[in-house]
Amino acid sequence: MSTTTTTTKPFTLYTGTTPNGHQASVLLEELRAVNPWIDYDVFKIVISTNVQKEPWFIRLNPNGRIPVLVDHSRNDFVVFETAAILLYLVQHYDKDHIFWFDPEKEPDYYSEMLQWIFFAHGGIGPMQGQSNHFKNAAPESIPYAKQRYLDETKRLYGVLEIRLKDRDWLVGPGRGKYSIADTKAFPWVRIHKYAGLETLDEWPAVKAWVERNQARPATQLGLQVPK
Repeated sequence: MSTTTTTTKPFTLYTGTTPNGHQASVLLEELRAVNPWIDYDVFKIVISTNVQKEPWFIRLNPNGRIPVLVDHSRNDFVVFETAAILLYLVQHYDKDHIFWFDPEKEPDYYSEMLQWIFFAHGGIGPMQGQSNHFKNAAPESIPYAKQRYLDETKRLYGVLEIRLKDRDWLVGPGRGKYSIADTKAFPWVRIHKYAGLETLDEWPAVKAWVERNQARPATQLGLQVPK
C-alpha cells in the first residue's frame, strides 16, 4: 500500500477510535472552527487488524501506532506521537495562540502547558491504557495488574482534581483557558468507565472539566472521527 494519498486537502490523518486518535481529530476540528482552511482526509486504522504494523505504515511511523498526521502543505511532512502532533499543529497553524501560549510573551504559561501535556502523555495515557488492557483485553485475569493500574489511574485523576479545583482549564490565568493541554488529557478521562471507574463523582472538578470539554461543538465533531 502506498504511504501517500491523492488529496486536495492540507492534511491526511491516519487514526482510529481511541483516545490518542481523538486528541488529533479534536484539535483539527477546533482549528477548523476558527480557520476554515484547515481540512483533512481521514484514513481509518482498525488497530485490531494490525494494519498499523504493515510495512507501508511503518514507513510513516516506525513505532507502528496511531495517530499519524501528514501535512501535504509542507511537502508531505509526517508527524507521529500525539503530543508532537498537537504541538506541531498549533505552532504552524495557530499563530494567534488561541489554543496554546506564546513561548516568548507567555513563557510561564507555555511551560505549564508543556508540563500538563507531558503529564498526560507519560502518565494518564500509559497508566489508564494498561488499566483498560488488563480489565478488558488480557488473555488471563491478573488481579494484581488490574488493581495496580486502576489505583494509578485514580491517583492521576487525583492530581487533575488538585489542579482543577478552582479552575475551568488546566493552564492559563485566572480560571484558565482551553488549550492543547486539555486536548491531550480529556479523551482519556472521558472513557473512565472502560478502565473500571463507573463515575467521576470522587473527583468533582475533573467531572465538571470533562463535561466542559464535551460541550465544545468542535470537540464533539472530533470525537466522531473516524466514522
